[in-house]
Amino acid sequence: MRIFDPHIHMTSRTTDDYRAMAAAGIRAVVEPAFWLGQPRTNPGSFADYFDSLVGWEPYRAGQFGIRHHATIALNPKEANDPRCRPVLDLLPRYLDKDGVVAVGEIGYDSMTPEEDEAFAVQLALAVEYELPALVHTPHRDKARGTERTLAVVAESGIEPGRVVVDHLNEVTVKIVQDSGCWMGFSIYPETKMSPPRMVEILRAHGLDRMLVNSAADWGHSDPLLTRATGEAMLAAGFTDDDVDKVLWRNPVEFYGQSGRLDLSDLGPAADTFEGSSIKRGGS
Repeated sequence: MRIFDPHIHMTSRTTDDYRAMAAAGIRAVVEPAFWLGQPRTNPGSFADYFDSLVGWEPYRAGQFGIRHHATIALNPKEANDPRCRPVLDLLPRYLDKDGVVAVGEIGYDSMTPEEDEAFAVQLALAVEYELPALVHTPHRDKARGTERTLAVVAESGIEPGRVVVDHLNEVTVKIVQDSGCWMGFSIYPETKMSPPRMVEILRAHGLDRMLVNSAADWGHSDPLLTRATGEAMLAAGFTDDDVDKVLWRNPVEFYGQSGRLDLSDLGPAADTFEGSSIKRGGS
C-alpha cells in the first residue's frame, strides 16, 4: 500500500513519526501552513515558518525516504489579527517556489469580515500563480460555513477542480461534491472523521475527487490514520486499486495541477500517473 498524505502538519511531529510513516507506506506528504497554537505577532515569524516549510522540513522528511511539499498562506484564524495582515504581502515570494504546490490553508475559522477579505485575496493569488487552493472549513457551524465557502470560491473565478474543501463530514460532503470541488477529510482518533465513517462516505459518494488525510498536528492526532483508512477500506470489500486511487492517485492528480509535484527517486510505481503534471528531477 503506497500512501500520499495530502494534508499533514509535520512541523508538529517527531522524527519517530517520520520513521513510522515510512514503515507504513507513506511516501509523500503535503504540509499546509497553519496556526501553530501560539499566536504569532509579526510577519517576520511567518517568514521564518515558511522558510522552514520549504527548506528544513523537506530535508527532514527526505531522511526517511518521504517526499515533502508545502502549501503557503495566511491561515483563517490569524487573518483576524491586524498584526498578521501584512503577511499577505509576503506570499508571492513563497508562491513562486518549486516545492509549493498550492495556496493554503485558506478559508474560514469564525467567518468574520477579515477572513472574507483574506480568503478572496488568496484565491486571487491562486489564480494568478496558477496553483490549486486548499480551503479550511470552520469547526463550528460547519454547514453554513461550507455553503459560504463555496459561494466565495464561485465568486473568485477559480476552477472548482483546482480547489479542495477540507475537514468535511457527512453533512457537508454532498454540496461540495455537487460544486465540482475536491472533497477533503481529516481522519482523527476521536474528533472529525474516523476510518469506518470514511468508508461509509466512500460507499455513498464514490472515489472520485476524494482526498483522505491525517492532518496530524499538535493536538490529539495520528499520522498513521491514512493507513488505517486504507485497511478499513480493504476490510469493507474495496479493492487494492480502490485504495490506491484514494490514498495515492487522487492526491497526485490534485496537486499535480501545480506542475511542481516532484515524485522522482521514489521508484517507477510512485513516479507515474497518467494525465498529471508531475515534475521530474530535482526540486
